Amino acid sequence: MPRLLGVDIPNDRPAVVSLTYLYGVGPKTARELCQKAGIDPHTRARNLNEDELARLAALLDKDYVVEGQLRRQIAQNIARLRDIGCYRGLRHRRGLPVRGQRTRTNARTRKGPKKTVAGKKGVKDLR
Repeated sequence: MPRLLGVDIPNDRPAVVSLTYLYGVGPKTARELCQKAGIDPHTRARNLNEDELARLAALLDKDYVVEGQLRRQIAQNIARLRDIGCYRGLRHRRGLPVRGQRTRTNARTRKGPKKTVAGKKGVKDLR
């Protein structure tokens, strides 16, 4: 398996698809990388030689923010929002949807599994 930036990319897929296994590289960026590096996008990843892998790694380091650096940047942005106490930061801190979605229903991904709260017992008349 070829390694790029510490990530094993799959052998049996075309180079353009294998590059999308890197965090921060989508289909469009993968096509751009193949074009800039002069690699045929349909070449299988196992057929890439060391020179082509080195060109890809150099391009990724120079022109793109990917993998650990991108994860760190996103974490810093969220930490900044939390520190300044803005609305988005509070939503991150509480684990609620950040972008204006409703929470009365349909927020299970952010809120986690249901936490059932017992309903009130009916008041019995004592005679």
